[in-house]
Amino acid sequence: MTSARFDIDVRPITQAEHPEWLRAVKTGFLQNPVISEEELAARSERFEVCRYLGAFDGDRCVATFRSFDQEVTAVGGGLISADAISSVTVTATHRRRGLLTRMMNQDLAAAKERGDTVATLIAAEYPIYGRYGFGPATQSAEWTVDIPRAGLDPRWSGPGDGGRIDIVDAEDVRKFGPELHERVRRLIPGVIDRDDWWWRLNTGAVRVEPKWKEPFYALYRGADGEVEGLVVYEVDDKWGDAKQPQDTATVRDLIAATPAAERALWSFLCSIDWVTGIKSGSRAPDDLLPLLLPDARAARVTSAVDWLWVRILDVVRALESRTYEGTGSLVLEVADRAGLTGGRFRLETSAQGASCTPTTESAELILDVADLARLWLGDESVVRLAALGRVQEERAGAALSADALLRTSRRPWCPDMF
Repeated sequence: MTSARFDIDVRPITQAEHPEWLRAVKTGFLQNPVISEEELAARSERFEVCRYLGAFDGDRCVATFRSFDQEVTAVGGGLISADAISSVTVTATHRRRGLLTRMMNQDLAAAKERGDTVATLIAAEYPIYGRYGFGPATQSAEWTVDIPRAGLDPRWSGPGDGGRIDIVDAEDVRKFGPELHERVRRLIPGVIDRDDWWWRLNTGAVRVEPKWKEPFYALYRGADGEVEGLVVYEVDDKWGDAKQPQDTATVRDLIAATPAAERALWSFLCSIDWVTGIKSGSRAPDDLLPLLLPDARAARVTSAVDWLWVRILDVVRALESRTYEGTGSLVLEVADRAGLTGGRFRLETSAQGASCTPTTESAELILDVADLARLWLGDESVVRLAALGRVQEERAGAALSADALLRTSRRPWCPDMF
């Protein structure tokens, strides 16, 4: 006999229950459910009371949910407090019992109480999270580059701008990477913060996977010696039938504080002896990469997907936290079935900033909070959403006016999984 829906206890887990909770996470994601002592010790560093939720059928954890503090970059470089959601699973035997809804409602209510402006997540399955007010706010693209076809100069031996590229080790990355990332994340909407644990995990100082393969690391320094770019990559070992090397370099991470650094790092990757192909890893959909190549068709799109999903918890703070590329005003009516935010607001924008205030004026656009999330970082078109019936235009031309205010010249991007 299966348990009734509310016989299952949904609550924060204790530290002692963390191993069982991790086992449930791996079971939900169809991974090897064995937890090594090394992995448990590493993950226990991040354990935070009341931010790890579990659903328990008797003594067994059958659903999991975790959140943690995060900062996400808004348009214009402002750093916004976010409730980052991760490790969401429901065991196959306990689906369709409202467990996710109970955990989500509990977490979002707590985030609202803390004063977080938005919640964020990376959605494993597209249809799930819209009903909780989330919308995809950034996209991710991946390219595979055929280097021999790209038309680059095979004699390239370094940047011609006075900068240099150095192969470094993991300790150098932990030394220079955090400061570089702090510069980069203020330049690109959608980028999230990276704490010390992230840097240790991604340089092998913390191990949660049974097999760690040490990658290669390279830094770009400008003419003044300042670190302006970082690339992390690994290379396979493949040879053709005629004993010709046909290696592929796969990028794990590439961040750059200047266009010169970004161009130099891609040029470096394309010039490595034996490497005939590059897999770019997750990039912004308008990344410089394809157009850096004399033959842009040598970069083939292999993935184009939604990435960072956002749930707005405070409409006023979210809209006032970003900058806008035009001057104007707009009256929005935002529906939120969960009652966490929403209402009717007048948004006024200028070069000096933006104000968003509740109003009783007639709405010019009516939309759901999930669709406002799609628009918040500037990556979606109001005109497009209106054509889809997701935005209701109450004043003729309001959607076009809104696009002039909300869209950005470069697309937002979140480079990280969490």
